[in-house]
Amino acid sequence: MNVKHSNLAQSFLEQAHHSLSRHHLPRIAHCLQELSETDIWWRPNSTSNSVGDMVLHLEGNLQQWIISGLAGEPDRRDRPREFAERGPIPRPKLIAELRVAVTKATRLLQKVSAREFKRSYTIQGFRISGMTAIQHVLEHFAYHCGQIVYVTKLKQQRYLGFTRLPGEKQKGRGRKHLSAS
Repeated sequence: MNVKHSNLAQSFLEQAHHSLSRHHLPRIAHCLQELSETDIWWRPNSTSNSVGDMVLHLEGNLQQWIISGLAGEPDRRDRPREFAERGPIPRPKLIAELRVAVTKATRLLQKVSAREFKRSYTIQGFRISGMTAIQHVLEHFAYHCGQIVYVTKLKQQRYLGFTRLPGEKQKGRGRKHLSAS
């Protein structure tokens, strides 16, 4: 890998770390704090997942794709259980376990070499590069984070204060109802 590509890979890995630990994880933790224990496990219908299920699913995905898939630790994921869980798993435990998985995954990402970035892996039956595995995790995490934020807005019926354009003031927006946003 030449210097230009090496810098690009490093930049990508730094952005992955930021996205997981500084952007999405705090939003998910905030949503879990905002929701009641009942709302964490609420499902709008039998074919939908609860916020609690999505948190378990994100933790399992990080474990399987990064911690096991790229770093080679044993794959102990029980994917069907992630969706079958009906709770209640206490909020502090959900937050703590997701935080541990994100921390472990981002620490492992900091150690990814150029060779590992380009190397081919088999994860969940897919033959992919290290970069593709990391990109999958980022997309997947963002997707479910958005769902968790949406459910939280539905249940709380107010603006959560996550969106702000550069230079825009945040003052007074934290308690607006959805109809006013």
